[in-house]
Amino acid sequence: MEKGSRIYVAGHRGLAGSAIRRALERQGYTNLLLRTHAELDLTDGAAVRTFFAAERPEYVFLAAAKVGGILANDSYPAEFIRENLEIQTHVIDASYRAGVKRLLFLGSSCIYPRLAPQPIREESLLSGPLEATNRAYALAKIAGVEMCRSYNRQYGTAYLAAMPTNLYGPGDNFDASSSHVLPALIRKAAEAKRAGAKQMTVWGSGEPRREFLYSEDLGEACVFLLHLPAAAFGGLVSAEAGPLINVGTGEDLTIRALAEMVLRVLGHECALVFDRSKQDGTPRKLLDVSRIHALGWKASTGLEEGIRQTYAWARAMLD
Repeated sequence: MEKGSRIYVAGHRGLAGSAIRRALERQGYTNLLLRTHAELDLTDGAAVRTFFAAERPEYVFLAAAKVGGILANDSYPAEFIRENLEIQTHVIDASYRAGVKRLLFLGSSCIYPRLAPQPIREESLLSGPLEATNRAYALAKIAGVEMCRSYNRQYGTAYLAAMPTNLYGPGDNFDASSSHVLPALIRKAAEAKRAGAKQMTVWGSGEPRREFLYSEDLGEACVFLLHLPAAAFGGLVSAEAGPLINVGTGEDLTIRALAEMVLRVLGHECALVFDRSKQDGTPRKLLDVSRIHALGWKASTGLEEGIRQTYAWARAMLD
């Protein structure tokens, strides 16, 4: 990518998309094509085709998606599969028709089987049953990976699918009913601290292990990937495992340890109570990140520091 290349960031106001936008701006890219949902509804195929025909982006970051935590995914599977299929189908096809040079499609580590061998390699895709609570979302994202593969094979496009682990950071969703686990724990800890509570309830057993990636690190990784030399990028696109690459830290911890870390960062001491009536989800979900490490990228923000920065961003809203 040249500094003046026309670059479209779909979903530039979301957690991942805003991080990509900031990474591009930090690195001096000046010709960013940005549209809010009100300006461009990506579930409207005709509107998407009109936008691409008029703006002719050269590079596309597809970070727009309907996302949510375990409760939201389990409660609204129809919305999760329908809206994500519509968004990615419209953007990927319009990118092909407009002659986009490279596209990066952002998925999720939940595309992998529930009991995949750990750490999870890209080759594990479609090797076993999915986690039931987010099956609809996972299937939509798997379809996006296959769409990238199919367009590359039939049309000679250069579309890559990046699968980030659990994201958190500035711009995250802290809603009590739809947030992911880390912002939910930050919210609960802030409320416990404000109330001087002696205990804090955590959903599930606290035993599942999760990996977390700071959103700013993801933004840097995405720009790194789309800016790779032709040979390296082409090797990823044509890999036997598909045009698929994991993005994470390669480290995980239990939900119990995560809750303890959040309390420590926020400066509040209290007992943890685990509500085992709530679902745990996948027992463990650690990505094998050897492929992206071999290319020269590694996450730079430690989890405790990332939580500290995230809380600093959200503090006015939570306190």
